[in-house]
Amino acid sequence: MAGETILVADDDRAIRTVLGQALNRQGYDVRLTGNTATLWSWVESGLGALVITDVVMPDGNGLDLLPQIRKRRPDLRVIVMSAQNTLLTAVKATEKGAFEYLPKPFDLSEVIDCVGRALAFSPETSSQSEQPSDGEKLPLIGRTPAMQEVYRVIARLTATDLSALITGESGTGKELIARALHDFSKRKAGPFVAVNMAAIPKDLIESELFGHEKGAFTGATSRYAGRFEQAQGGTLFLDEIGDMPMEAQTRLLRVLQEGEYMTVGGRQPIKTDIRIVAATHRDIKRMVQSGHFREDLFYRLNVVPIRVPSLRERKDDIPDLVNHFLSHAVDQGLPSKTITPSAMKKLKDARWPGNVRELENLVHRLAALYAQDDIDVDVIEAELSDQQNILPDRNTPNEGESMSEAIERHLRKYFEAHGDDLPASGLYAQMLKEFEHPLINLCLEYTDGNQIKSADILGLNRNTLRKKIRELGIPVIRGTSKRI
Repeated sequence: MAGETILVADDDRAIRTVLGQALNRQGYDVRLTGNTATLWSWVESGLGALVITDVVMPDGNGLDLLPQIRKRRPDLRVIVMSAQNTLLTAVKATEKGAFEYLPKPFDLSEVIDCVGRALAFSPETSSQSEQPSDGEKLPLIGRTPAMQEVYRVIARLTATDLSALITGESGTGKELIARALHDFSKRKAGPFVAVNMAAIPKDLIESELFGHEKGAFTGATSRYAGRFEQAQGGTLFLDEIGDMPMEAQTRLLRVLQEGEYMTVGGRQPIKTDIRIVAATHRDIKRMVQSGHFREDLFYRLNVVPIRVPSLRERKDDIPDLVNHFLSHAVDQGLPSKTITPSAMKKLKDARWPGNVRELENLVHRLAALYAQDDIDVDVIEAELSDQQNILPDRNTPNEGESMSEAIERHLRKYFEAHGDDLPASGLYAQMLKEFEHPLINLCLEYTDGNQIKSADILGLNRNTLRKKIRELGIPVIRGTSKRI
C-alpha cells in the first residue's frame, strides 16, 4: 500500500540503498538503518507498518528481535533476509514469527511482491512450535535457489500436519526432506517411521502397514504392530508410493479419509494420529492419467508438493556437499582429504546421474582408497571415467520407456549440452520443427510414401500434411520402406 512506512535494517550500505530506492519508487516511505538498536527504537515508538531486517548485524541478531517485536507489536509484519542460506535459518525465521524469509542474493521484484503481500496480510495469532536449539545438526546442504525454495516450503510447514508428496529423481535426498519435515514439526518428539513400498511383497503390504492379529493367516504366530501403529503420534514416511498396488491404495485412502484402520484379522478399528509424508521418483500425475494410481489418493497425499532438484540443477552446491561428505568420512575414521580447485571444477562439470547419493559414494571412496592428502583432477577424471563405464547412461533407452519419457531424455541431453547457448526466444517453435521432421518422415517411410494413409495416422488434413512436407523439405519416395 503506497504511503506506508517500511523499516529496513541491514549492515550492508549497498543493500540498504538498493532497497530504499526500489521501495521509494513504489511509493513507500522508507527508513534505513544499519543496526538493531535503531530498528528497535523505531518499533517501540510505533513507527512503520512493515520491517525488513537482516539476520547478522554489528550489534545483534535480527532473529532475536522477532519475539520482542511480536510481543510489543503483534500486528507488525517482519520480512527476514539472510546470506546464511540454510534450512535452519529459514525454519527459525518462520518459527519466530517472520512473515517471509528471503535468501540473499534476492530478486528486487520478489522483494516488492513480498512487501505487497505482507502489507495486505491480515495477521492471525497462532502458536509457534518450539524452536530447535543452535546445536542441532543441519539436515540438508545447499545454498542454490533451487534448494532455498525447498527450505522455504519446509519452514512454512513447521506448525502444520498437512500431508506432503516429495518428488524427485533417485538419490536426490527425498528421505532427508521427509526427516526435516518431521524434525522441525510439532511431532518431532514422536517416532519417524520410514517404509519403502517397492521393497514389500504385494501380499504383505497390508500386514506391514496395518499390522495383523495372531492367527490372521498362515504363519501369523503372534500379533504384529504395523507401521501405522509404530508411527502413532509421529510421522509415517511412505517412500516410493508409486509402487503401491491398487488394492493397497484403496485401503490407504480409506484410512486417510476415516482416520482409523483395522489390523489384518482384527475386529476393532484403531484411531490413527500420524502425519503422512510420501515420496516417489515416478511421474505420479502421469500414473493417475494412465489409471495406475488413484486420483483421489493423489490429492490426499499431494496437499503440499515438494520437488527435490537433481544435482544437475544445483551444481553450485557441489563444493559444500563435497566438504560435508569429507568431514563425515573423517567422523567415520577415514583420513582427512582436500579437493584441489581444478578437481572441484571437474566434479561440478560431471553428469551425476546418481545425484547426491552418487557424489557421496565417490567422496567416501576418495577418502578411503587414495593415499595423497590433496585429491587432484587426474584422480577425479579416473574415478568419473570408471563410474561412467558401470552406471546406466540417462540418455540410453530404458525398457518399457514411454514416448514422453524418451522425448524428455533426449531434450534433457540437449539442454545439458546447450544450456548456456539456448536462444533468447523461439525455442518451442524450433523444437516443434525438429520433432515434426522425423515423425512425418518415418510415417511416410512406413506407409511407402502414402500421404493419405500417413495423414490418417497422424490425424492431419491431407493438405496440411502436404504443406508440412514442403516446408520441412521431406522427400517422398515409394517402394523402399517398411509397411504398417
